[in-house]
This record gives sequence, C-alpha cells and structure tokens, in this order.
Amino acid sequence: MAIAIVLLAANLRVAVGSIGVVLESVRDDLAMSATVGGVLTTLPVICFAVFGVGSAGAVRRLGLHRAAVAVLVLVVIGLATRSLVHDRLLFLLCSVVALAGAAVGNIILPPLVKAHFPDRIALVSSLYGAALMAGASIASVTTVPLSDALGGWREGLAAWAGLAVVALVPWLVVVRRDVSDVRAEPESEVRLPLRAVARSSVVWAMLLVFAVQSAIAYAQFGWFAEILTDAGISEGNAGALLGLLTAVGIPLTLSLPWLMGRVGDRPYLPWAFAAVTAVGWLGLLLSPASVPWLWAVLLGLGGGAFTWTLTMIARRTRTTAGTAALSVTTQGFGYLIAGVGPFGVGALHDLTGSWDAPLIALIALSALIAVFGTIVARPVMLEDTIGPR
Repeated sequence: MAIAIVLLAANLRVAVGSIGVVLESVRDDLAMSATVGGVLTTLPVICFAVFGVGSAGAVRRLGLHRAAVAVLVLVVIGLATRSLVHDRLLFLLCSVVALAGAAVGNIILPPLVKAHFPDRIALVSSLYGAALMAGASIASVTTVPLSDALGGWREGLAAWAGLAVVALVPWLVVVRRDVSDVRAEPESEVRLPLRAVARSSVVWAMLLVFAVQSAIAYAQFGWFAEILTDAGISEGNAGALLGLLTAVGIPLTLSLPWLMGRVGDRPYLPWAFAAVTAVGWLGLLLSPASVPWLWAVLLGLGGGAFTWTLTMIARRTRTTAGTAALSVTTQGFGYLIAGVGPFGVGALHDLTGSWDAPLIALIALSALIAVFGTIVARPVMLEDTIGPR
C-alpha cells in the first residue's frame, strides 16, 4: 500500500512539470498565442481548486481505492491524448483531464495515509511529499531529452502516460482484493458537512497556511528564473537554479518525520519555513546576482511547508472522514486563493516596472506561514472544534 501511495503521488505533478520545458515548441506547433500559453500555465492552480472542491461527493461514492484508480486513468487519458491532438483548444481540454485527475489525487492522499498508516502519518506523508516533488523535478529535467530521443515534443509528453500505467498496477490489485474498499466517509462515521467544518479555527488556519505557501511556491515556479535573468544571469543558469530550488525540498521532506518527532507540537517548523523563505526573497531583492544559489537553497528549504501542511491535515483529525473533509477544504479552497500569488507578482511587476514591490509582498506573505502555522501546530483536533451539527 505504501508503494501504491508513493507511485500515485509521483504522477500528480508530471502534467505540470513536463509542459513548461517544451512550451515554446508546443506553442509553435499549435499556433498558440502567448495569452493561450499563459492560460495553460495557470490551469494547474485552477484545476486543483475547482476539481479539488468538487471531488468530495465522487470520492465518497467510489471509495478511496477506486478513486485512486480513477485518478490514474484520467492522468493516462489526459497525457496520452494531448500528445495526439492538433488543435490548441483540444490540447487545453486534454490537459484539464490530466489535471482533474491530479486534483482528486491531491485530495485523497491524506485520508489514504490516515486510513492505512494512522501510526506512521509523518513517515508516509514525507514519502509521498518527496514523490510529488521528484515527479515534477524529473519530468522537468527529462522531458526535453525524451523528446529529442523519441522524435518530438508529442512523444516526450506522451511517454509520461507510461508512468501512470505502471502506478495503476498495484491499485488494480488493491481494488480486486478489497471488496469493501476504504471510504472517505465510512458508514460508522458521521459525515462532516462543509457548513460545520467551516466553523472550525483549525480549518481556517490550515486553509490559510496552505494557501500562502502554495501562492509563494507557484510564484517561484513562474517568476524565479525571470527575476534572475533580469539581474543578468543566463537563462541556462537560471533554469538550473530553479531545478536546485526544487531538488532541495526532497531531502528536507524525507527528514520531516524526524524533525516533527523532535519538535512535537511546538511551532518551530513553520517559524523556520517562514524565516528561510523570507530571507531567500530578501536576498533576491537586495542582491539577486551575488549568491543566487544560496537564495535558491533557502527558498527550497522553505518549501518544506508544503509537506508539513499535508502531514498536519491527517494529524489534526481523529477520523478518516475528518481527514477527507479537511483535505478537500484546505486544498480545494487553498489552491483557489493561491492563484493570486503568481498573478499578483506579475501584475505588481507590470504596474511598477521592477521586482521590488513583488518581492516585498512575497516577504510579507512568508511571515504569514509562521502566523497561521502556529495555530495549526497546536494539538487541537478538527472534530473537537466544530460543535453540534
């Protein structure tokens, strides 16, 4: 089951990581304008929000195991078909299919861990968090070589459908052997409607810390390299530094179980994530070209807030139903708010003509990770805060 969960996670950012590096070729081949290309780069956040919130009912009906199979089938279909179409609208629609699967996958990972590994939540969460990062990073690094070796960007993108097929195998075995399946909302558990969940301070703190760190992360993905190139760093080096930023998060994520065991319920980790993120942005503001590798490393370390938050979704609930409800609310609405991050950075840059204002705003956002993370770190369970339903 742990292998199945990790393989599922490894497929949830492939659709995102593989497209950016061949976007210019895709745009040229499909006569895609810069505006349409911008829509394509914004689709992940939109789909993660819309399909994340809208997936709760479907996951309840299917059960977590069958939902995982459905996720991977959507990823396979979306990745395979978008490499075949010759119309830009169809390409976007096929991308939406793959991203819809990824969105539901985001939602079901925490309750899967809660259901199968209630005593090893931090360990398994760190493993799938590292798999998420590794999937995105490997797709970014290898899609161009794959495209060159296989004959073009279409083949390079289609190859990633094979990874999802591999991940399907253990899940098909699980579904075949498990007649009852594991429900996001077992019959023995009371359903937690959105109205009741929305009254919880745990939900709001979790949602906001997730939204803030996601807004910062997608601002990094979208603008970090351009900030460096505007400071005089070559495009090749800027791309390598963005890869370094992503790679740093993998060993940190794997070390989270040990770190969380050491600090317990004290809020030292969100404080540390906020501090290194703020210093990373401050370095880019004051001296972007001096030691850019250091700013990349600091921002990558701050990205540990992502896996920490996902781990806390399962640790701050008593039941699988509670975990599912908190996961839907946190990630669905969190991604919706997070979309303001990359858009706002670009808008502030256009408005002011420099990176100063966007970077100052990102430093301020970094501080909010500490504020809301302090609330999340308290040992308060969701089910104890929602009152009578």
